[in-house]
This record gives sequence, structure tokens and C-alpha cells, in this order.
Amino acid sequence: MRSRLRWLLSVISVLSGCAYISGATPSVQAAQTIVVRKGSSTESINIADLRQLAETGTTPSSLRSFARNLSSQQRSQILSALRAKFDIDVVQVSRLLDTQIGSAIASSLASTTSRQDNVGVLDVRSGLVLGARAPEGLSLLSFIEAYPRQTLDIDLSRAFKVVENFNSAFWQTQWFMAEIAPQLTVKRPQLNLPFDPTLPGTASVQVLNLKLNDTQRRREIPLDVYWSEAASPAKPIIVLSHGLGSVRTDMRYLAEHLASYGYVVAALEHPGSNESHVKQVVRGKAPLLDAQEFLNRPKDISFVIDELEKLNQAGELQGKLAPDRVMVIGYSLGGSTALSVAGAELQLASLKERCKGNVISFNLGEASQCFASGLPEDRYQLRDPRVKAAIAFNPTTSLLFGETGLSAVQVPTLIEAASADKTTPALTEQIIGFSKIPAPKWLVGVVGSTHLSVKDPSTTQDQARQPNTLYTGGEIVGEQAVAIRSYMKAIALAMAGQLTDDAAKYAIFLTPEYAQLASTDAFPIRLVTEIPPEAQAVVDDFLENQSKR
Repeated sequence: MRSRLRWLLSVISVLSGCAYISGATPSVQAAQTIVVRKGSSTESINIADLRQLAETGTTPSSLRSFARNLSSQQRSQILSALRAKFDIDVVQVSRLLDTQIGSAIASSLASTTSRQDNVGVLDVRSGLVLGARAPEGLSLLSFIEAYPRQTLDIDLSRAFKVVENFNSAFWQTQWFMAEIAPQLTVKRPQLNLPFDPTLPGTASVQVLNLKLNDTQRRREIPLDVYWSEAASPAKPIIVLSHGLGSVRTDMRYLAEHLASYGYVVAALEHPGSNESHVKQVVRGKAPLLDAQEFLNRPKDISFVIDELEKLNQAGELQGKLAPDRVMVIGYSLGGSTALSVAGAELQLASLKERCKGNVISFNLGEASQCFASGLPEDRYQLRDPRVKAAIAFNPTTSLLFGETGLSAVQVPTLIEAASADKTTPALTEQIIGFSKIPAPKWLVGVVGSTHLSVKDPSTTQDQARQPNTLYTGGEIVGEQAVAIRSYMKAIALAMAGQLTDDAAKYAIFLTPEYAQLASTDAFPIRLVTEIPPEAQAVVDDFLENQSKR
């Protein structure tokens, strides 16, 4: 809990930066008293008593009757929160405040007070910026003392709920994204681009719908093959792997885009983790994810490549394929699948130990990986040597590959991370693992993007009805995410181009400068090939605190 509160206060520093940028000014009044409500119980607490508690660890006599109504865990949480102090540069983290994230956090914190409207949010922001300016730095006490009303009225039960629901990895990701921002200049770069990679190519795209049957594993695999008359063995095959509970049209816009440039794109459906499977789960006829699926998914890709090799011998695609040269693009769980066939070794010993605990406290990406604990062995190597490059959008990596599994990746790899991804938080699921992947590699961070932003709009139409919570909802999809998907088209095309004779022509689209050029005010994009020292310090700090839990 100490680490959760630390990250919560790191988030508070972001909000203090928000107030700083907006020109908040000191109030003539500040909180002297906290009115704490817990159920039907109400207690007025003098701030001086809270400061005494923080400094001595001993409950003042004036607070003892109230403390008796709290559990020992809650008392410990409050003491840890009161003692936490942070020296954080609010100017650096304030670079993120053009996104929706700061407003969401402010609203969550304001929801614990008696003022849950816009005025309450402004009060929170004002208290945070003034608290951050205190000589001792930002702390819960300095925030309370700077709160711009004489009384701060808190619903304690709601406050505990908000703190418990904060996804620490998600919020820490925002700090990381702020730290990689300084690599970019304020002025937009002037680049001499050979063409616009976000526009479609000149070839007319056709789709070949197949149903493959792997008799050895008893798996029927639907496959859509996107191709054009411009296809040739001079270009690699591209295989698309979808996420958990999804379909083979997850990345249809990418498939059509790449096929228009002469690539043959094979979008398969994994029968043990697709949408049809999840519908069976809902009816109580199947587990959410069988452990064998972590082996079957990479094997599905190898099987599809085998079948494409046969198609290269006869029929419409005869002589148009390069089955010994493949790039795999995977999304979410499909991103993990792409990394597996690229050489990442499943290392499950620590996963099996960790997943014995309370998985409810995990993010959804972590929880899905825990299904692999049912595999009998601790290590699995599923590399397919025909895979020569990999792109992983929002992959799950924190548990599956252990400490060194990602170091076994043997091909150029691009990892995409969305800063506002609540399902697979970028820090734990993509950023920490990125350092373990050998070069050549690229890390793309899209500030403000969410887990579903890179998906085809046809597969995200249900999101309008989803409530926005700290763990789910709030997805940026459809027309809102056009700029994000356009950049995905560019980098996918550029990565594929690295496996052709035109590699040098496409290299410019895999640079920080092009990422900046492709950025919008709503969605700044960062690209690095190594994590800068300032950003690595955020990662190291997070890992250190995780080890203490």
C-alpha cells in the first residue's frame, strides 16, 4: 500500500503542474480543519494533530476515539500517506496535461470531497499546486494545508476506495511519458519525406477467405489473406495476430493498407481465444483462457506460414509469396504471441509463484497472463526462424517472459505503448520489457492513446456504451483515433520495408523526428531506440518500490 500511495502522490504532482500551468494563484484562506465522514460517524480533525501523528507515529488523544473506528490496515494506510513526501519537478510532468488524464485524476480525487462538481476539481488543483510549492515539497499534509477552503470535508470510505482502485502502473506510465518528451524540440521538424506513408498504395486489394484445418492439433483456423497483383516474393509475408476475445479483423485497416503496397497479409483467428470462444465462456461452457493457448497461438502462426507456403505453389498466389521471410504484427495478447514467435522464451516459474496471490489486484493484462500457470513446464521456446521482424501493439509481457525471456528475441522488434492504456499499462507491460529486448528495436509511446485506439473501428463500436472507470472505459476509438491509426500505418509499412531492398527509403519513418511530425496536440507521439536516463530513473524507481511490496 505504501507504493500505491506513493504513485498516487506522483499523480498529484501532475495535477499540481496542471494548476501551475493554468495560473492558479494562492488563496487568501487555507484549510485548518478536516471534517472526516465514515458512515454515520463524523469527526472534525485539527491539521496540527495530523502533523503530530505524521511526525511521531503516535495517535494524539484527540484522535483516539476516531482511530478506534478504523481497521489496523486503514490506520497504517493513513500514516503512510501522511508521511509520504516527494521532490518532483512539476514542470516536467506538466507536459502531459494537454491529455484527458489529468482531468480524470482530479475528478477522482474531488469525488472524495463534499464538492464533486467543477468547483471541487478546481479546489483540488489549487490545493495541489500550492502544496507542491511548500518548503517541504508535496505531501498529503502540504496539500491539505493549502486547500483553498477553511474546511476540507472528506468521505473516508470513498477515499479508501479511490486509493485502492488506482492502478499504480497506469499512473506511473504518465510520469515516464513526460520524461521521454524532452528528446523532442518545440519546433516541428522539416523532413524531406519520399512519400506519405499514411496514404494507401496504388494496388487494388483483394481478400481470400480460407478455413484452415490443423488436424494434428484439432484446430480450425479462419484466415483472411489480403493481397494484390503487385504482390511479389521480394516482399515479406505479414501475419496479424488478434487480442484476447477478438477477431481476425482487429487490424483490418492495417491489412488493407499494407496489401495496397504489394504485401501479402494473412489475418488469422485463434480459435481458443477469439470472440466465439469468449461467448462460450459467458455461457459457462469454457474457461476464459486455457493454459495451452499460450503455446497454441504461436503454433497457429507457424501453421499458417506452412499453409501459405503451399499456396505459393499453386493457385492465385502462386509465386507471389516469400514464406521464409515473415513479419508478425500482434495486438494485446497477440503482441505476446508475436514476441513468442520472434524468439521470446516463456519463463513461467516466477509467474506461477506470483499468480498464487490475489489476482484481483492485478491489471487485466497481468491477470490474463496468470492462465499460463497451468502449463506443466517452466520454459518454452516457440521461435519460428521464418519470422524476421515483429511489431507488438500493447503487448502483455510482465509475467510471461520472466527476467530474461525477452532477451532471446532474435529479430528487429517494434513495441507500441499507449499512455492511457488501463488494460495493459505501458510501464509494466511494455516499457520495462523493452530494455531487455536486443537491438535493433523501437519503442513508440502515444500520449493519450488507449488500449483499443489501434484497433479497426469496426471492432470498437460497442465502446460508446461503456462506463469510464479507473480500470476500464474511456477508450479513444473510431474517428477520435484516426491520427493514431494513421501513424500505425506508417510505422507498420516502414517496418515491413526494412525487409526489402528499399529499407533505406523507409528508415526515415522510424525516427523520433517523424514521430514528432506525426504528432497532434491531442496525441503527442514519442519514439526511442533506447530509454533515456531520466525516463529509466522512473522505471528503476517503480521496480525498487515493487520489490518492497
